[in-house]
Amino acid sequence: MISIRRSSARGHFNHGWLDTYHTFSFADYRDPKFMGYRALRVINEDRVAPGQGFGQHGHRDMEILTYVLSGELQHRDSLGNGEIIRPGDVQYMAAGTGVEHSEFNPSQTDPVHLMQIWIRPERRGAQPRYEQRQFPSLALAGELTLLASRDGRGNSIQINQDVSLYAATLRADQHVEHSLATGRGGWLQVLRGAVEFNAQSLAAGDGAAAENENTLIIRALGDAEIILFDLS
Repeated sequence: MISIRRSSARGHFNHGWLDTYHTFSFADYRDPKFMGYRALRVINEDRVAPGQGFGQHGHRDMEILTYVLSGELQHRDSLGNGEIIRPGDVQYMAAGTGVEHSEFNPSQTDPVHLMQIWIRPERRGAQPRYEQRQFPSLALAGELTLLASRDGRGNSIQINQDVSLYAATLRADQHVEHSLATGRGGWLQVLRGAVEFNAQSLAAGDGAAAENENTLIIRALGDAEIILFDLS
């Protein structure tokens, strides 16, 4: 069964410096029907204006992944890390027992467009950890790239939860397939373009949960970019 979460139904706030959409309840947006999906807690789509960003703030007990679609994002944290995140990079931060960080758009001319993902960890109180990795295969259309997983297989980022996160860029009419083991669920988020997901049409910003589906087939209706979660 495929259950669709349309882009237009997401929480939306435009603060001037930040234009943000929330697939699930977050901050001032609350919808008891959409508090997350399995261990997936947050999918935020953010556009940050030039020279603007999120000041120093703290997190605990959350697996946080950042995926940049365009522009650049500057990260600094209390662990001593300072990095620029660009398209093709994935940033991971295990907040664990507590970490503070800031995120800014270093450009004075161009906005940054990013996805921020929060996953609930398997256990609380883990040691905070930071990692940033480039995935050149994201530029190869028509392939699913494993970005993060519980066991770090295939050179993916190891995270503290039984979730596998994939991404793909697709040209028109290209497709990718993914098998779901019995009892697992899938969540697809369309980042750009439009796709057909097990015969359901989805556009940019749409998400969809897959339950009791053995095979997930994602076919591009034009140039598209997607992320896909396989969750216990």
